[in-house]
Amino acid sequence: MYIRYDDEEFENVDAVAIIKGSAAYPGIRGLVRFYQTDSGVYVVTSVTGLPRGEAPCKTPIFAMHIHDGDSCEGRSEKSAFPMSGMHYNPSGCEHPYHAGDLPPLFSADGVAMGSVLTNRFTVREIVGKTVIIHGGVDDFTTQPSGNSGEKIACGVIQ
Repeated sequence: MYIRYDDEEFENVDAVAIIKGSAAYPGIRGLVRFYQTDSGVYVVTSVTGLPRGEAPCKTPIFAMHIHDGDSCEGRSEKSAFPMSGMHYNPSGCEHPYHAGDLPPLFSADGVAMGSVLTNRFTVREIVGKTVIIHGGVDDFTTQPSGNSGEKIACGVIQ
């Protein structure tokens, strides 16, 4: 697949999600690329415009998950991106063993990059679903979603 994002071009990407911030966080922008490999899916994330921390021991960490919804549209008084759904979890596992549970993003002055190899899903299974960045860190314990806070950014996997 050949994908163009702003002035960048990406080849050999199997799927991509263009990340945009909610109305409360309009400066968030990013890209999540998905590459199918023999060992699983290699997920590469780059995001800018994330909220910055003020305290030296409180550098922001943001939860990131694949959700089972198919849209970043819609508005709700309770939540941004209400059509993004819940964590992608086709096997009915407890958190943090949902197929869509991903490692957190560690911000450096509003910029975060990360990569992971996972065999919890294939690219084909997640196309059309959403990637959500949450405003808090995932505690990897609280059910059903790790107490990871509000949805601050979203992108549909294409």
